[in-house]
Amino acid sequence: MNEINHSLSLTESAKRPLNILQNIGSFIGFAGLAVLLVSLANIYTKDQIDILLYGSLGAISVGTIIYTIGTYKDKPAGIKNDYNWLAGLTSKGSSAWIAAIFITTFYVFLYWFPQYLGLGENGAANRGLVGFFDPLSELLKGEGKLASQWFMYGTLYTFAIIIFGIKFIVKYRHNRYQVIRTISVMVFQLGFAFILPAFLERMSLPYNDFKNVWPLNYYFFDTWNINGMLNAGNIGLFMLIFGIAMVLIITPILTYFFGKRWYCSWVCGCGGLAETAGDSFRHLSDKSENAWKVERWMIHTVLVISVLMTIAVIYNYRAQETQYLVTTEIFLGIVLFISLLLTGVVIYNRNSWINKHNRIAFIIGGALLILLLAFTSYSYFLKGANDLFIIQTYKIQQFYGFFIGAAFSGVIGVGFYPIMGSRVWCRFGCPMAALLGMQQKFFSRFRITTNGSQCISCGNCSTYCEMGIDVRAYAEKGQDIVRASCVGCGICSAVCPRGVLKLENGPKTNQRASEKRAIFISEDEVGLIG
Repeated sequence: MNEINHSLSLTESAKRPLNILQNIGSFIGFAGLAVLLVSLANIYTKDQIDILLYGSLGAISVGTIIYTIGTYKDKPAGIKNDYNWLAGLTSKGSSAWIAAIFITTFYVFLYWFPQYLGLGENGAANRGLVGFFDPLSELLKGEGKLASQWFMYGTLYTFAIIIFGIKFIVKYRHNRYQVIRTISVMVFQLGFAFILPAFLERMSLPYNDFKNVWPLNYYFFDTWNINGMLNAGNIGLFMLIFGIAMVLIITPILTYFFGKRWYCSWVCGCGGLAETAGDSFRHLSDKSENAWKVERWMIHTVLVISVLMTIAVIYNYRAQETQYLVTTEIFLGIVLFISLLLTGVVIYNRNSWINKHNRIAFIIGGALLILLLAFTSYSYFLKGANDLFIIQTYKIQQFYGFFIGAAFSGVIGVGFYPIMGSRVWCRFGCPMAALLGMQQKFFSRFRITTNGSQCISCGNCSTYCEMGIDVRAYAEKGQDIVRASCVGCGICSAVCPRGVLKLENGPKTNQRASEKRAIFISEDEVGLIG
């Protein structure tokens, strides 16, 4: 006789136990992970490492795939975010805190104590976890080129995007946009961020991840990197020119047509990990207005620091090198170009002055720009000095590299997935996201349109927005979403049961009309359009 369920709830009150396939997949996956972790003890012989390395990665892959099949095989295509608020790992339970501490600890060792992960010091052979990846490093880079902690990390990072990307595709197989977008992220990470740099090193060429753009790639203008490219002949010169063109030409054009999603959701490795491995934690992002205020100040502060550091690095390069990379005439031309470009952006978006937040931002930004260009021009002609604004340039680099490049983007950015959601770095710290966000806000054709008459206020869109945007508030008012922080991942549209939200690239006039409609809303709510 079947047991009678006396509950009147329309939803289940507890998480289901794992089925057979999920249990098998979990066992195989954790067995492979255990082999990987045991390598820290350095108990494997050199002859064992080859088979154990590929065996452990293979077991994790097979286990993840079996678990994915067990999770979704009996479910029809459609929205699947069951039990996210019930499972301890995805609801800030004890397992979430354990995972956060484990990941954070790994990043601390990776950045500052790699010797404890097995990195050989002063020419010594690798051991432990880093040594575990020596065979793969030699396979890709050439005989004798052993793994570094960054190669080990890059392998695991790419591996996570691939296996969790497969899981993500199965989960969102009903949505063509999500499938194609995820495949794009996987291809760019595997091809451009992992295999191509290894091939370049095999050919004794400078390391270059062509998709890693300044200011996210904060070391691009470092003296060692510039000299490495200039000393590599024509291909090195191409790398340098391509990197500069990405910042000044390619990025603005692509953002104009497609919004920042072309990079943040289709190309970027940081976003790729957040979208795949971090998918189960996207609902944890803080949607409050206070979090949004902190986000705007923090991310633009990081961008300003990044710009200052880059100016210091370029200035220091000019001061130290006998053959200047940038002549005085070229430098003044760049200053004039940036000034005219920003002036044009302000004039083109003059309607945005209806927003008091934008008025303040324009005034402060303009004042800072004038001071920045003035001090930069002054310092630029003081050849032979190593100081910029009476600050030693290498200290600016050290500050940025330690606090932002390592602690923020790595330790906090990934380690806090189970606590603060999957886009902590993208929301609060990524200078690339800030730069693209300004371009998207002021002159991009991209927006998310809403059909307010169809909205049933279920809240799925806001819940699963990893950027902390209260999408439902826009949908209920029938307003297009033109937020600078939106990465265009499209999950809000994918989880909407009524088809209220649609990602579009359309005329700018429609966006302006949406902003004008906001005049009739209260002054506080006008800020939501910014």
